[in-house]
Amino acid sequence: MHKIFFSQKKLIKLLKKGDARAYSYIVDLYYKKLCDYASNLARDNFKSEDIVQNVIIRMWQQREKLSSNVSIKNYLYKSVYNEFIDQYRKEIAVTKLEKKYIEGLDIVIEIQDVTETNRLMTLVQNEIERLPPKCKETFLMSKQEGLTYVEIAEYQNVSVNTVEKQMVKAFSILRKKMKEKIVSFIFLLFDIKKP
Repeated sequence: MHKIFFSQKKLIKLLKKGDARAYSYIVDLYYKKLCDYASNLARDNFKSEDIVQNVIIRMWQQREKLSSNVSIKNYLYKSVYNEFIDQYRKEIAVTKLEKKYIEGLDIVIEIQDVTETNRLMTLVQNEIERLPPKCKETFLMSKQEGLTYVEIAEYQNVSVNTVEKQMVKAFSILRKKMKEKIVSFIFLLFDIKKP
């Protein structure tokens, strides 16, 4: 099987031309090994498959840029590592963003007036309603229903990376539209606990 790929250069040449057999051969040969490698990095099977799928899809999309002298194996392993680092950095960014708002809870807790609290709740809910549809759905699934990014990704049939982007987008929109005090109130409204 796949005897046509007797050399690395021929494999890359066929891949660059858009030969689906060359692509299938690479996927068959490396997918499981790359998932194992990604799993060792991410310590999460869902995330590791997501990382490998992103890498393999990107390789196909950018196949014309591949150097004829590149080692496919080295290229894929390095790409998986880079994708893991990118996702890790994004997670840290989201965590920092959430912590920033959680730290503002002290201000919100000082609000004693029930009328003021109700007014803030209405403002927050109105702004969440105005979020773009996918962004709103993702935000509510995470903050109201308490689903993990992996669970949301499975439900929406998207990558975890896409879910993370939607959450960052939601926080960014809410921060721009509302004062810091009100944005902090979101965490009370959705009963988010301080880590």
